[in-house]
Amino acid sequence: MTTGSSQTTESSQPGAEPGINTYLGEEGALRAGRLGTAGLLLSVLAATGPLLVVAGVMPTTFAVMGVVGQPLLFLILGAVLALFSVGYAEMSRHVHNAGAFYAYISRGLGPTAGAAAALVALVAYSLMQVGIYGLFGFEVSGLAERYLSLDIAWWVPALLALVAVAVLGLLKIDVNAKVLGVLLLIEVAVVVVFDIAAVADPGAQGLSPHAFDPGTLSGVGLGTALCFCVAGFIGFEQAPVYAEETSRPHILVPRVMFLAVGGVAVFFALSSWAITVAAGPSHVVGAARKQSAGLLFGLTQDRLGSTFTDVVHVLFVTGMFAALLSFHNVVARYAFAMGREGLLPRAFGRTSESSGAPGTGSVLQSVISLAVVAVFAFTDDGPHGDPTAPVLHLFTWGGNIGALGVILLMATACLAVIVFFVKRGAAAAQAWRLVASGVAGLALLVIAGYTVKDVDVLVGSGPDSALNWILPGIIALAAVAGVVHSLVLRSRDPEAHARIGLGNEAFQLEKRAG
Repeated sequence: MTTGSSQTTESSQPGAEPGINTYLGEEGALRAGRLGTAGLLLSVLAATGPLLVVAGVMPTTFAVMGVVGQPLLFLILGAVLALFSVGYAEMSRHVHNAGAFYAYISRGLGPTAGAAAALVALVAYSLMQVGIYGLFGFEVSGLAERYLSLDIAWWVPALLALVAVAVLGLLKIDVNAKVLGVLLLIEVAVVVVFDIAAVADPGAQGLSPHAFDPGTLSGVGLGTALCFCVAGFIGFEQAPVYAEETSRPHILVPRVMFLAVGGVAVFFALSSWAITVAAGPSHVVGAARKQSAGLLFGLTQDRLGSTFTDVVHVLFVTGMFAALLSFHNVVARYAFAMGREGLLPRAFGRTSESSGAPGTGSVLQSVISLAVVAVFAFTDDGPHGDPTAPVLHLFTWGGNIGALGVILLMATACLAVIVFFVKRGAAAAQAWRLVASGVAGLALLVIAGYTVKDVDVLVGSGPDSALNWILPGIIALAAVAGVVHSLVLRSRDPEAHARIGLGNEAFQLEKRAG
């Protein structure tokens, strides 16, 4: 058994749970034992942004795609992602690495594929995080004008949020988990109150189960509606990113993933059904097209009054802040894992002595966010408080293209899981898990295909716009850049290339070799 401050302890006693050793010693160590089940669950669920989905995604899906059966869509997607989690969770028992997606893909498909996945993950999650700053700034600007009679540009609150996220990102992950947990629980409570109010005071059509009728899923907009709805789940797959900061990753990570997928599917299915009940299944599409993102606020105003609606407006903003912080933490840990393995400069593979947080990666994401927000702010010459093109573009482009990257990573991870266990000679023992991964991978590829096909609808670019290939091309470019970088690394430093995806295990291999 090895002890000392340079690494966490690994027990060699029979029956003891294996510890996680850290590659490159204490300065390259995320602090183990900081997160339990509750902290890990709250950290990943914060990225789903319950109010952001209920107040933003759901009305948009009703309005743009005209699909009444949104509650059923959430249940179907929940089933698909549960199948994905079967193999993904099993992989998490064997691989504990803050690189998550790229670590799994490396172990299954090789270091070069892993390097491509690493850069795609870094770009995708960065896009999703930075995109939220646009909507956050616009909403806070509107609240300031409404309640304080202050006319401020959207980028002012966006920059203030950026500073707050940057500071919190440098603190201990358990501190972040507490902040995220409080914000998330308040959001969930508010949505539950609305759901109960909608059921207690339904619209003219009463407590209609029509939204769960499979017949409501017909129409040309179904594929694109899937793309909108799958964005509501993004966050659950982040659990393995925090594996090195839990005490029992082989138990906690799978547990949290299944809790997150199941909880999100049921929660959003019931909440979207509550919206159809409140507005009426026959009227919900028309109401969403008329009120857009104001649909939820209008329904709460009618049933719970103006004070509650004002609270929902404020919590809509705090919920976005929670999502910003959650995505920031994920990007910082991907950068940390990449720095530790030579895919980024070594400075990114070190953690803060005081907090154990990946400080360099956190600073990198803050700088990227600042640069992107600044570009969109400088190109915005519209009046304050107006949803001008730069604000809408920042949110829709970042969110949808980032989601496309994550969907493709999940599909690739499904293939990696299959290859990983086949290579280990465990195909027969893991047969049902491999079948589940295969089915989920195919379903995710279909959703990714619809995302690319209907990107003009998702980002509002128009059918003939060059953005229809430029924006998805960002993800393709990240993958190609990752492959090129991997090939260069292999030629210059074969040993470093071979370590891609190994994470903490590289430390063990070098220790044995020494």
